[in-house]
Amino acid sequence: MGYIYSTNQTKGVNTYRTFVRSLIINYLIGSVIAVIGVGGSLMFSTLSVSQSDDSLLAMTLGISLVIMVCTESVVFARHVSPIRAVFLSKDLSKDIYIKAYRRIYRFPVLSVFRIMVPHWLGALVPGVTISLIEIHYHILSLPYSYVFLAVLGSFLVAGMHAMVEFFLTSRTIQPILTFFSEVLDSPYSTAAPVTGQVLVPVRVKFLLSVLVIGVLPLLLFGMAGQIRLSQTDGGASFQYWNWIAAVMVIGIAFASYGAWLLSNDVKSPIATLEQLMFQVQNGDFEVRALVPYSDEFSKLASGFNHMVTGLAERERTNDQLVDSYFATLAAALDARDRYTAGHSTRVAEYAVIIGREVGLAESEVSLLRKSALLHDIGKIGIRDEVLLKDGKLTDEEFEVIKNHPVIGESILQKIQPELTMQPLLPGVRSHHERYDGKGYPDGLKGEQIPLFGRILAVADAYDAMTSDRPYRAGMTQNKALSILESGKGTQWDPQFVDAFICATR
Repeated sequence: MGYIYSTNQTKGVNTYRTFVRSLIINYLIGSVIAVIGVGGSLMFSTLSVSQSDDSLLAMTLGISLVIMVCTESVVFARHVSPIRAVFLSKDLSKDIYIKAYRRIYRFPVLSVFRIMVPHWLGALVPGVTISLIEIHYHILSLPYSYVFLAVLGSFLVAGMHAMVEFFLTSRTIQPILTFFSEVLDSPYSTAAPVTGQVLVPVRVKFLLSVLVIGVLPLLLFGMAGQIRLSQTDGGASFQYWNWIAAVMVIGIAFASYGAWLLSNDVKSPIATLEQLMFQVQNGDFEVRALVPYSDEFSKLASGFNHMVTGLAERERTNDQLVDSYFATLAAALDARDRYTAGHSTRVAEYAVIIGREVGLAESEVSLLRKSALLHDIGKIGIRDEVLLKDGKLTDEEFEVIKNHPVIGESILQKIQPELTMQPLLPGVRSHHERYDGKGYPDGLKGEQIPLFGRILAVADAYDAMTSDRPYRAGMTQNKALSILESGKGTQWDPQFVDAFICATR
């Protein structure tokens, strides 16, 4: 932990200070734009009040702002406390970083909550309370209806402020998220805990943003117009309100439809690319994204296609390297004995014939071929005087030979990564099992024997019978197939014997 503290703490403290400073600046920007620029301008330019009422309103607004700042400061401190804890504690465990990361990731949403609850209510409740008392005791010469309009107007202004705060905060959290991701990745080797998590879908973000941009100013204009009209000509107020209501309905409908169109235009290519990436994640490198877009998504789709093409090429190269690796191992093994040269390669060819004949998927056939190439790898561990003996083996020597499937499995288990070799182990270990249970090393019977083991047993036996040995000549194809036929159900699985005979005759 000392390394983490000394190396990351200075950088982290600077990043944290920049983060908090940016949040404060964002808040001030949003307040100036929404509260002072929009709300304040509308209030003081719309209301026609006396100088004394103007002073009372300013005083009420000032008191409300002080209470709002105090309330919001408490909530902000609670929101930022898990992040601040990282830089106040020397016990920098992984859990502290993860908790801080999760909080930072949610900060744009929390900023909306902070504006719409402690910010708005912190100013609204004392302001409305003071105004109602002043109106009741005739200190403030305004109708009660204005208080209701002020509540509605302040809600609209808070909504505009929340939208500005959300987007500014989304940009502000990026550097500090990067810092915490780096810490979690090294030295903890832990991925960011919320990678890929969607807190606010694009569709919702666009819909709400366009509605706020398109509708709230319209509503504020309507309210301001209603107030101004009521102060000048009460008779025309009702007609004006009917007119402004119709304008609002049309404006809201148009803004909603425009937001829906815009969100769909963004969501559709994102959903398409997300589905294609899921296919790539599952190993399909043949997918390609269409490019029917005339905006930046065209570049994104082209970049995706370029990436997948590169991945496919790399996958082909890796497959060639792996195949060469297996073939080289098999050749190295066969080179120990000139009489078994090419044995593993031929067994692989026969196994592939059987696998395709019984309808195995190509991915399974590929694994079967690799298992066949390495099925005798354990013979590396058999001493030469036994493995290369010209004559018939003694019982003791045969017992030594019988260990090669287990030795082969043990060798392959040491190859990293483990998942690469795992599918090959059953075939390597069980290719000398017999269908009647009299084989080795485990004495498995029938379908207890792994699939690859039963197929390799047929392919291995056929090649052994048809290949020359120091003590005998190889059999003819017909004779070897006849022996396989007679051993169905005892030494070999009938299904795979029939498949091999059918494919080779």
